[in-house]
This record gives sequence, structure tokens and C-alpha cells, in this order.
Amino acid sequence: METQKRTLVKTISWRVFGILFWPIFSYKVTGSLFETGILTAGYVGMTVVYYYHERLWDKIKWGKK
Repeated sequence: METQKRTLVKTISWRVFGILFWPIFSYKVTGSLFETGILTAGYVGMTVVYYYHERLWDKIKWGKK
């Protein structure tokens, strides 16, 4: 079982990588700084969802040895 601290650090590190990539990608697609800001804010907000997703999966015994 993973500690909550480990899950939090994994979540933050994943999002740091993503937050460096996402604005560049979304700007290339939309060409709009306003839309890029909205998309990036949504991406950052998903950090909370990802954290709880990881915590839920840590409680599921299926696939663990």
C-alpha cells in the first residue's frame, strides 16, 4: 500500500511534467491565449481528480502481488 504522501508527490510530479507540455500543445492547437488559459486551468484542476483516483486504486487489491 502506498502512503498518501507518496501519492501526492507522484501526482505533483506528473502534473509538473504535464503543465510544462500542455500550454504549448493547446496554444498550437487553438492559437488563442485565452483558450489556452482555460484549457490549462482545467488541466491543473484535474490534479485533484488524479490524486483521488490514485488513492482509490491503491485500495483495490486486484493485480497486486
